[in-house]
Amino acid sequence: MHKQKWYHILQKNTGLSPYVWVVFYILPFYFIFRSSSTYEAVIGIIMIILFFICYVFSFLSKGWLIYFWTGVQIIISIAMTLMFGYVYFSLFLAFFIGNIENKIGFVTLYTVHLISTAISVNIGFFTKNAQLIGQLPFVLVSMVAVILLPVTTYNWNKREKLQGELEHANKRISELVKLEERQRIARDLHDTLGQKLSLIGLKSDLANKLINKNPALARTELEEIRQTARIALKEVREMVTQMRGTRLEDEMFRIKQIFKAADIEFVLEGNTNLTNTSMMTENVLCMCLKEAVNNIVKHSNATACSIVIEPTRTDLVVSVTDNGIGMAEELVYRGNGLRGMKERLEFVNGSMEIQSSVSGTQLVIRVPNIFKQPEQEAGR
Repeated sequence: MHKQKWYHILQKNTGLSPYVWVVFYILPFYFIFRSSSTYEAVIGIIMIILFFICYVFSFLSKGWLIYFWTGVQIIISIAMTLMFGYVYFSLFLAFFIGNIENKIGFVTLYTVHLISTAISVNIGFFTKNAQLIGQLPFVLVSMVAVILLPVTTYNWNKREKLQGELEHANKRISELVKLEERQRIARDLHDTLGQKLSLIGLKSDLANKLINKNPALARTELEEIRQTARIALKEVREMVTQMRGTRLEDEMFRIKQIFKAADIEFVLEGNTNLTNTSMMTENVLCMCLKEAVNNIVKHSNATACSIVIEPTRTDLVVSVTDNGIGMAEELVYRGNGLRGMKERLEFVNGSMEIQSSVSGTQLVIRVPNIFKQPEQEAGR
């Protein structure tokens, strides 16, 4: 069963005021006291009390007991319809059955309840039950409710469950993103500071030993320590800048400067102002472009390069093409830089393809776009 308190289930899932349900709690007594027979009235009161006891037990029970108590309620509902023309217990059952999570159990109880209610109502009309005929419009409404409410409630609960699972998945993804970011920061700190601090420690020990034996060599070691510390500080600052996130517009400006300094002709096609891409995805894209541009400048011997940005409804496609010497097939994805790009893109559900020949290399990067509704765009 859907885990919620039995006395909240009706008003929560139906949207009706609890005062409306109070009427349904009291109404069966009105039908009973209209009967001229004291014997029937006593039986009716016992059935009403038994129905609500079974109703509570059906919510508190587990396993096959749920179906047992529901079956008892169905029998009481049929008896109340035939004896007193009170068909409205079927509404309680309709809402309850809609909260059965097991699909087979739901279909079984829904079918049994629908058939038994239809048969009992038809028997009442066939035997010309005056109380049932006198409330014909309400009986027809109740029959419609018996048909529609269980299905509506079942689908509503299913959607709520899926929504809860989606929220849990999003929360888990957020935790994984934080964990991955911590691990990345740890790797960057280790690579940036670990080796250099170790080197500074070794050179400091060496300078301490040489300070009396060979002051000139000790001064050289101290100068190298100073240079190493400056490099480490510069790398830490660059790493902090990357952590703050980079916009594609800013990264493209730096790429133009790099190509200009390397005397490589550069052509840009497309808009660098990304409106449908998340900040994390854009930052990953910038890091990949930075690595790609560094590879072109250092290894390709290219004289020209073009970057084409093509946004679609679901993806953002960025193509980087150069006219360099190409890459050997065995080196594709094997270099640390290219492997790092591939791992970063996979983290944001992106991908990349490399086509290389003696006439140049083309790198195609795909990252997901987030389509925004017009009203969202207007609020930007």
